[in-house]
Amino acid sequence: MSGFDGIAHAGVAMVTCMDSRIDPLRMVGLEPGDAKILRNPGGRVTDAALVALVLGVSLLNVSRILVVQHTRCAMASAGEAELQARVGERLQQDASWLSIGAITDQRQALRADVRRVRSHPLMPAEVEVGGFLYDVDTGLLGDPVG
Repeated sequence: MSGFDGIAHAGVAMVTCMDSRIDPLRMVGLEPGDAKILRNPGGRVTDAALVALVLGVSLLNVSRILVVQHTRCAMASAGEAELQARVGERLQQDASWLSIGAITDQRQALRADVRRVRSHPLMPAEVEVGGFLYDVDTGLLGDPVG
């Protein structure tokens, strides 16, 4: 898209899942150019996501961070070993070494990820950080978690 300058015009960054049922901008009523969107399995705050959030806050106008997981997520459907077994079976290879990042309790994971962002030494205290659970069936963003 031409005409965009690369900053988050609404001051928002969102970490969310790669699930194709999620339209991050529409979920929160924003338009292209308004937010920085980071997607990965389960919508977890990984090391790479933390670096991106620090860059967003320090260089790209981000002042609010949303960590958004969702209902019926494959990452929360089974434990680590079972997900590794499913991947290995599908690919006909040993995947037991692969760190998948299964989520056993989404609310607990959201609280931990929000704390991880807030406690990062390069995250300014004035940046608002919240965790949310998005319902893929209703299209509603739940109350803040964490």
